[in-house]
Amino acid sequence: MRSALQPRFLLATLVLWSGFAVAELAVIYESGATKPLAPYLEAFSELPAAAAVEAQPGDSLGAADLSRLLPVRTPALTPGPVAPRPLSLPNGATLPRPFFLIGADPQSRQWLETHRERLAEIHAAGMLVNAESVADLKAIAAIARGLPILPASATDIAAALRLKHIPVLISRRGIEQ
Repeated sequence: MRSALQPRFLLATLVLWSGFAVAELAVIYESGATKPLAPYLEAFSELPAAAAVEAQPGDSLGAADLSRLLPVRTPALTPGPVAPRPLSLPNGATLPRPFFLIGADPQSRQWLETHRERLAEIHAAGMLVNAESVADLKAIAAIARGLPILPASATDIAAALRLKHIPVLISRRGIEQ
C-alpha cells in the first residue's frame, strides 16, 4: 500500500511545483493604451483539417508568411540625425535590455552595418519600423546576421520617447544614434 502512494505523491508534488516554474514577464514600456492580444493571435489559429490537406507548397504560411507582416510603417519616424540625450521613463522605470529602431532605408542599413558588433555585445533587440517588402526584411536580416529584429510599427514608442528620426539606440545610457 505504501509503495502505491509514493508515485502518486511524487506526481502531485511535480504538478504543484510546475506551477511555480513560470518565467516572469518583463514589460519594456506601458503607455496605458493596452490592447487585447486576441486579434493578433488569430493569425496563429490552426487551419481546418480539410484545408491542411489541400495546402500545396508555396501556399500562404499563415503567421509565418512574411508578406502578412507588411507593409510596416511608422510615419512619425523618418531617417535623420538623432542628438544624444538621457532617457527619462515614467515612474523611474529602467530598461531591462537595450533596443534599437531602424528602417529599411539606406541610412538605417549603413548604421546597422556599422554598429552591428556593438549591438550584439550589449544584447540589443531591434525593431524594423519602416519596411515595404519581403526584400526589405531579407536585406535587413542579412545585415543583422542573427541580431533579433522584429518588424513592427513604433508609433507609440516614438510618441512616448519624443523620437522623430531613425536609426536610434535606446538604452540605460540614453537615446543615441
